[in-house]
Amino acid sequence: MNQFSSKSNKLSYKNSGVDISAGNRFVSKIKTTLKSTHNKGTIGSIGAFSALFDPKPYKLKDPILVSASDGVGTKLVIANEMNNHKYIGIDLVAMCVNDIVCQGARPLFFLDYLATGSLDIVKASTIIKSIATGCRESGCALIGGETAEMPGLYKGADYDLAGFAVGVVERSNILPSAIEENYFLLGLESSGLHSNGFSLIRDILSTFNIDIHDKAPFSRKKLGDILLTPTKIYINNLLQLIEKKHVYGISHITGGGLVENIMRVIPSDLTIQIDLSTIKPQKIYSWIKGISKISDNEMLKTFNCGLGMVLVIDERNVKNSLKLLKSLGENPRIIGTVIKGKSPLLKGSLF
Repeated sequence: MNQFSSKSNKLSYKNSGVDISAGNRFVSKIKTTLKSTHNKGTIGSIGAFSALFDPKPYKLKDPILVSASDGVGTKLVIANEMNNHKYIGIDLVAMCVNDIVCQGARPLFFLDYLATGSLDIVKASTIIKSIATGCRESGCALIGGETAEMPGLYKGADYDLAGFAVGVVERSNILPSAIEENYFLLGLESSGLHSNGFSLIRDILSTFNIDIHDKAPFSRKKLGDILLTPTKIYINNLLQLIEKKHVYGISHITGGGLVENIMRVIPSDLTIQIDLSTIKPQKIYSWIKGISKISDNEMLKTFNCGLGMVLVIDERNVKNSLKLLKSLGENPRIIGTVIKGKSPLLKGSLF
């Protein structure tokens, strides 16, 4: 027998680490989960080469499509260490749809990308179920995605997660719009760290030899469970405010922190003034600050520091906006104003 023949007989896609039959079983398993997210624009079926969506039921006169793509970052490492993947998909959806609503848009549909070394059907199903939970919460349909096995790239339990969302807005309602001096900045509370700053968090954990399976010094919960608190989805509450035309700008407070993200919606001839003492960060931030001795400036650049969204509202609508948001379960607070100038002004202290 040729010396290469015996080796060639052992070669197959499955033996190289990619199990197509497992992938097919996985798709079959999650079909019901995906169907639970369908909305009035969903058409077609799972398993086609691409996904279909019909925007006509939304009856927009001059629709503009809005898209966003994002991931969860190294929060995935914490999920693996805690063996808890029940919320990570909510994070993924939130990071995308919260960006979309900043343009005044309603999320329509979502697609995910899950990459791993070897497909664990139970684990992957848990992740997809959490993505579906986020989609249902934001009113968008999970209409497709991709699951990739790449054993040469991912080792052990490692995996990566990314998502892509599309929304729609009337051209005349696109945000930001006509922001002026003396408009108010309204902050909406975050649920915690959301999905930013985890590389620094992990560096802190390593530097101070902190076990995330231990109870947090400031809570009865394990530190790892607090770190995995899912990113808050603001869609339904913000859409109600947007429909009343109370909002002139929305900032999703993610990478880059509070000031940088607010400035993304402020006209170039204006700036912002923020009273940091109004923000009141959650206990997790005080703990991070206390143990690491990170400066306030570094905290503000890295984390949301307690605010997941900041809205720009005019004086005429600020009282009604506060009242509506409170009735919807939010805890909004005025954190500052839009002013003339070039450089943001910060007063007070976070901690």
